[in-house]
Amino acid sequence: MNTLTPRDILLFLMVFGLILATGMFQSWNVALGILNMGLISAILALGVNMQWGYAGLFNIGVMGFVALGGLGAVLVSMPPVNEAWAAGGLRVIAGILIGIATIIIAIKAWAKLPPGKTRALAMIALLVIGFMIFRRVFDPAVAAIEAINPASTGYLGGLGLPVVLSWPVGAALAAGAAWIVGKTALGLRSDYLAIATLGIAEIIIAILKNEDWLSRGVKNVIGIPRPVPYEIDLQNSASFIDRMNGWGFDPVTASSITVKLAYTGLFLTVLVILLWLAQSALSSPWGRMMRAIRDNEVAAEAMGKDVTARHLQIFVLGSAVCGLAGAMMTTLDGQLTPTSYQPLRFTFLVWVMVIVGGSGNNFGAVLGGFLIWYLWVMVEPLGQFLIGGITAGMADGYWLKDHLIESAAHMRLLTMGIILLLVLRFSPRGLIPER
Repeated sequence: MNTLTPRDILLFLMVFGLILATGMFQSWNVALGILNMGLISAILALGVNMQWGYAGLFNIGVMGFVALGGLGAVLVSMPPVNEAWAAGGLRVIAGILIGIATIIIAIKAWAKLPPGKTRALAMIALLVIGFMIFRRVFDPAVAAIEAINPASTGYLGGLGLPVVLSWPVGAALAAGAAWIVGKTALGLRSDYLAIATLGIAEIIIAILKNEDWLSRGVKNVIGIPRPVPYEIDLQNSASFIDRMNGWGFDPVTASSITVKLAYTGLFLTVLVILLWLAQSALSSPWGRMMRAIRDNEVAAEAMGKDVTARHLQIFVLGSAVCGLAGAMMTTLDGQLTPTSYQPLRFTFLVWVMVIVGGSGNNFGAVLGGFLIWYLWVMVEPLGQFLIGGITAGMADGYWLKDHLIESAAHMRLLTMGIILLLVLRFSPRGLIPER
């Protein structure tokens, strides 16, 4: 089992020291914001590490599973739009059931009919008729729903339940999508699997952007309920104001810090539980079997292990963790913005976290999550400050000064590339490698 060495503990202390220094010399609000997103990033990195570090599955569709987690937060916590449900809610459900039934009937017909022209014609007829019935029921219902006050709603809404309940629902949505993807794509070679997962992720994002009845599309869902108090409620609380004044704190600043600390407590609890479960699984016979399959599939299969089933299992588990992180992230943001799900942020950056931290090591993935997120946030302002100092002696309007100042916005990508190159050169197995 991977355990922490004194060097590993020192690395964690250095990263948390950077966050602490940000709070002391810049702003505690900024530092706690970095910490909270670092906790979510660590959970994301854990999910990808399960797939790649445990089983060698190259999933570059992380973005899609994160987005499904965000959708789960909307479907569970937002209040239902009663007018939209009355206008077409049941018809939408009926249309979806017709579509699912058509696919199931087509699959069963394909399995039972003998090969030949008859089976092909029957499949075409079933799919065409089912699609026409589906669109006949589904399209008018969607139009009726989206016509209900489209400026503020125009969608079905959710169940109006506590937002924390949406976190496991987001994980379940991602796991369900991963099961469908895995059943069809896990038999592919690693490079084809990567292409397939990226394509599925883009399809998920396209659905969220265009199906207004489900997630308001590009109009975004705002005002997602919080699991912690609102700052304005704390500022209107006489007991909170008196307590903060008694401690010598500004109540407005203290309210923001209190809310962020409450989020920190929730996110840290989830991370600790997941890390404990991941470590327990990795050190169990199941974990040793997964690593054996990763290292030599042929030998593991010869020993009687069902490689395909185990790959599907770990693919679903890792995607569920990514969906959980996506639901937590949407909860923290208080809104679902489908256009914000970009591969650079939700796939590439997470992979950098796993590679830099150390694939196959859960503690390494967590370290990479904190470190890379801190650098992602802080490098751009630090780069602007650095370039401002370098160009301070240059005349205004000088081409080199203008070029350097304009290039400061690209410091994030430059820094990520340099860090990745340095780690791959001097510590190719990551800062905390698998042992």
